[in-house]
Amino acid sequence: MFDFVEGKIAEKTPAFAVIDCNGVGYHLPISLNTFSKIPDKGVVKLFTHFVVREDAQLLYGFADREERQLFRLLISVNGVGSATAMMILSALPPAELSGVIAAGNDVALKAIKGVGPKTALRIIIELKDKMGKTGIAAELFPTLHNKVREEALSALVTLGFNKAGVEKALDKMLKDNPLAAVEDLIRTALKMM
Repeated sequence: MFDFVEGKIAEKTPAFAVIDCNGVGYHLPISLNTFSKIPDKGVVKLFTHFVVREDAQLLYGFADREERQLFRLLISVNGVGSATAMMILSALPPAELSGVIAAGNDVALKAIKGVGPKTALRIIIELKDKMGKTGIAAELFPTLHNKVREEALSALVTLGFNKAGVEKALDKMLKDNPLAAVEDLIRTALKMM
């Protein structure tokens, strides 16, 4: 119904923002990710999702379309409401959340307040394929993947290893474990080389 709201920031907190659109103040619950991306003052454009419940009508705000799409995917999972979805998006940036789901890392999801073991598994099972079909994992995850890969590649080349060989090894390791830390990649690569 509403695609976005654009206007001056009247109030901004980690939980919500009030956007003044020509004299009408829209109260938009936001995630910590959105909070960190929008300015404290000035004009802002937030993409929205409208939720109608029996007891309330809520308009959620997101800094970008990708975060909004992740929110929509999360609330499509049985047992995940809008409050839980916002908690998840506040705990993990979209790129990291995309990687957690793609890797099937239920431990990272269970660490989030309000997400139990069954809900974590349900999120992974239901969203792993949906994210691939919508292309959201491809849009979000490569940024994180490339940064870790580049840091590990740089360190190993500095140590004197052949760049082409290191790239092949890193690609194989990241395919097996997309959420591997830089240190783990370097250690494993040193054992393989």
